[in-house]
Amino acid sequence: MTLLAFAPVAVPALAAVVHALFGWRRATGWVGTASAALVLASAVALAASVVDRPFTVGPLLRVDAVSAFMLVLIGAIALLTAVATPAHLATEMSAGRASARTAGRMGVLVQLFLAAMALAVLAADLGVLWVAVEATTIVTAFLVGLRRSTAAVEAAWKYVVICSAGIALALLGLVVLNFAAQETGTGAGLDWAALVAAGPQLDPGVTRIAVVLLVVGFGAKAGLAPLHAWLPDAHSQAPAPVSALMSGVLLSVAFYALLRIRAVADLALGPGFMRALLVAAALASLAIAASLLIAQRDHKRMLAYSSIEHMGLLALGAAAGGTAATAAVLLHALGHGLVKAVLFLGAGRLLQLAGTSRIDGVRGLAARQPVLAGCLGLGVLALVGLPPFSIFASELGIARAGFTGGIGWATAVALVLVVVIAAALLGHLSRMLLGPPPDLLPATALPRSTAVALVGGLLAAAALGIGAGPVAVLIDAAAAVLDGAR
Repeated sequence: MTLLAFAPVAVPALAAVVHALFGWRRATGWVGTASAALVLASAVALAASVVDRPFTVGPLLRVDAVSAFMLVLIGAIALLTAVATPAHLATEMSAGRASARTAGRMGVLVQLFLAAMALAVLAADLGVLWVAVEATTIVTAFLVGLRRSTAAVEAAWKYVVICSAGIALALLGLVVLNFAAQETGTGAGLDWAALVAAGPQLDPGVTRIAVVLLVVGFGAKAGLAPLHAWLPDAHSQAPAPVSALMSGVLLSVAFYALLRIRAVADLALGPGFMRALLVAAALASLAIAASLLIAQRDHKRMLAYSSIEHMGLLALGAAAGGTAATAAVLLHALGHGLVKAVLFLGAGRLLQLAGTSRIDGVRGLAARQPVLAGCLGLGVLALVGLPPFSIFASELGIARAGFTGGIGWATAVALVLVVVIAAALLGHLSRMLLGPPPDLLPATALPRSTAVALVGGLLAAAALGIGAGPVAVLIDAAAAVLDGAR
């Protein structure tokens, strides 16, 4: 079991070494796919083992239902992006926009990113989680600036400055929270389980300061307003597989930290304090996404603002509280990750075909690229919450929890903003898919591996919406852990 717990960190780390030693070749091009498949397989095995029996590995790692669920999310999104990456890079290299050296560097950095993400969700200690999240900032900054264009470098610097400021605030929050834990005399330190046990004894005044700093710090990494400004630039400038990982995995892992912090804060301060912070962040994020999506002209930035919207919905669900709301939040994170991976991978292919990310630069996609257009169309329908996709079920669960959990007015405002966002997304999409195609848009076939990733992601999101099956058991167990029911 110990080896299985190390596998999600060790396998990508070894894959990074392979890319560093042998570069990007035909044979090593699929190392990332094998690595992601092994991470997903180990995550599923861990999930089957720890639903009722969490265990620790030394003083720094702990595997429970929450960490197992997050590993499944990381593995699933990583597998989708890894399947599509060789075809994406082959097109970039044939067009002269990338070299084998660039591809090899991207292979190393993506695998290090996955290892850091896995370490973050396996961490038994809040300090280890902070180190892992900070490591992702360093790695993804190089990935965002991989193209070395002026816009990409500016986006990378903006990402580093804002996220480093946020993560510095989170570090200060850790110091303050550690002080509060030491004052209890329980020796809790920053261990998650010990902090939850010592929660009722934490000094409210000190804990309140720590929670504010931690919410702002990890909220910046999760793309919540008001420290969201890095997200549209970084997502629009990063290579498409990297954007898919950042939107589907990085944001959810940062939000995972907020869910763990909420468990401690609710015990020390009562549910009202954290709820107020999350409601404010949720409504601000939704309002910003709605206002900027209406006049959006870039389809990659459009998807980035949509990510801010969905992080806002996660915050709203977390604010509602209760096991049902937390389960809806976890299902929403998984569904959003799958759908956003499909859309970013599809947007990357569209950018390669059309040569522009401007919405008004793409017309008649359905006539020239029916498979790609179909996947993008279904992806946006899933994103706005139409059945049978899982986002419909999770948004319904979040709304129901909001109205019954004492934040009905905030839920009503959020639903109005969600409708505005859906109208904006569907309006932009219809202009891209419909109408006569321009002569410049080629009618080349979608690479088979890319089609497999896009269709596979949509089928997984639909299957989750129709019946979550074994995943529902894991989600319920994870929600119970986060709400202190286990």
